[in-house]
Amino acid sequence: MIAPALIGIILATAYATVILNQWNAPFYDSIARRDLPGFFHQLKVFAVIAGMLLLLNVVQAWLNQMTAVYMREGLTRDLVSQWLQRKRALRLSASGLIGVNPDQRLHEDARNLAESTTSLMIGLVQATILLISFIGVLWDLSSGFVFRFGAHSFSIPGYMVWAAIFYAASASILSQLVGRKLVKLNADRFSKEAELRFALMHANENMPAITVARGEENEQKRINTDISAVLTVIKRVAMANVNLTWVSAGYGWLVVVIPIIVAAPAYFSGGLTFGQLMVSVGAFNQVNTALRWYVANFGPIAEWRATLMRVTDFRQALTSMNDEINMRGTIKYERNPPGTLTLDHVRIAAKIGEEIDQCGGFRIQEGTVTIKAGEKIMINGDHNVNRKLLFLALSELWPCGGGKIGLPPTDDMLFVPQSAYIPGGTLREALAFPEPVETYQNADVVVALERAGLHNLVSRLDTRARWDKLLDSDEQRAIGFARLLLVRPKWIVFDEVLEGMEPEWQSTMMEVLASMPEAAMIYIGRSDTYVETFKPRVLHLEALHAKPEAKVVTKAANAPAPVV
Repeated sequence: MIAPALIGIILATAYATVILNQWNAPFYDSIARRDLPGFFHQLKVFAVIAGMLLLLNVVQAWLNQMTAVYMREGLTRDLVSQWLQRKRALRLSASGLIGVNPDQRLHEDARNLAESTTSLMIGLVQATILLISFIGVLWDLSSGFVFRFGAHSFSIPGYMVWAAIFYAASASILSQLVGRKLVKLNADRFSKEAELRFALMHANENMPAITVARGEENEQKRINTDISAVLTVIKRVAMANVNLTWVSAGYGWLVVVIPIIVAAPAYFSGGLTFGQLMVSVGAFNQVNTALRWYVANFGPIAEWRATLMRVTDFRQALTSMNDEINMRGTIKYERNPPGTLTLDHVRIAAKIGEEIDQCGGFRIQEGTVTIKAGEKIMINGDHNVNRKLLFLALSELWPCGGGKIGLPPTDDMLFVPQSAYIPGGTLREALAFPEPVETYQNADVVVALERAGLHNLVSRLDTRARWDKLLDSDEQRAIGFARLLLVRPKWIVFDEVLEGMEPEWQSTMMEVLASMPEAAMIYIGRSDTYVETFKPRVLHLEALHAKPEAKVVTKAANAPAPVV
């Protein structure tokens, strides 16, 4: 509904603008005749026309804003929806530069694109309608004029139209030549700004670790490097804009006299009255403004194109992700009946796209393993094995390797990472994540908190706060165990979640797990407390040493891994 209304308002505004331009003739003619009654009458006519234009301008301003809002809503929701498709966000994080700072593309780039698209689209429509409206006026005023040079005479039908076209075209061509570097420069600027923003955010989130390590000076140097990169590209953008200003401002000042100079021959020859001269000046300016729309908006168009490329590349990277990626070896997954998890000669590659024995991978030493419902398992092994990759492989997020993993139904399983995720909002929402907050009864939530050793937080269940900042690491892990009491899954896979916890917290967590004897538990890591409590069956991980010529030390596996 907004688009048709906006087009209607723009058409009405253009019509009123034509009426206002025609009003120039009787108004200035009354001044030339020194006709005081006619002068005051024309002022009354102006008040009516200006009032109509004012009302139309206000309505159009509101419609412009609403168009930008709805466009931003649609674009942002679509990007977030694509980003948070199953496994896409994690896979994107390992996809190179396109996966860096997705928040910048989802927020700032989406906002800029929506606002600039709305502004430029409306401006283009408005300029086109004004051009169509006034080019006829200017043509009629200049169609009958005859140029005389000595004994020669000739006429150029609509010569003022051609003069306006030549003036605007020359400005457009010159502006394009001068400002063509702005597209790439603005793309570089947005990229550098995003890197600086990420560096500042990363430093802020890790300030305790930086301070303990006395690393403020080192971090300052890193951030200053990013600041220098931003300032360098901003200076280049500024210089390009200065050069473009020579053209845009120069043509802007010339337009003050150019219409009068163009219409002067017809006026001084007696072909136009003073009022008609002012009508032709107004029509020339409107035609020139419409034709020079591209020139006046070359900078915004350059920024729009840069933003469009960033958003388009980001969305294309998301939508082009298939369910499978091309690797030399992958783990085969199958769905077992409830109550059974199988590991059949599972081998884990420590690097994407390489053979396991060439990249320092590892395997489960026991070969074929069957785990039954309610069984307690611990998986550990060589110290140089990155056990986190096994956790990711069991959760189907790291398929690099070989062998076969048979998993019970997905709804029966819950994975508990070493670092618990605490979303923003209320503590009740954090406990319910990823389910809606109303999923669990208040009494069950309170009991879960108390049994997880978080008695002091019961009164703050509905308090909105940055709980990931207010709670220490042990309390955050305890939130994850409180979730277990609410979800009560049949299968639980832990990733070194007890390592580093204070002894009293470990004891409390063991009490939580002991209250779920029916759940099968697979603990990946080394925890004496877990061993003492459950006397688990132990599986071992054995490193597959890389070939001498292909030894690679990789840190990629410690970061979120690409998924399929």
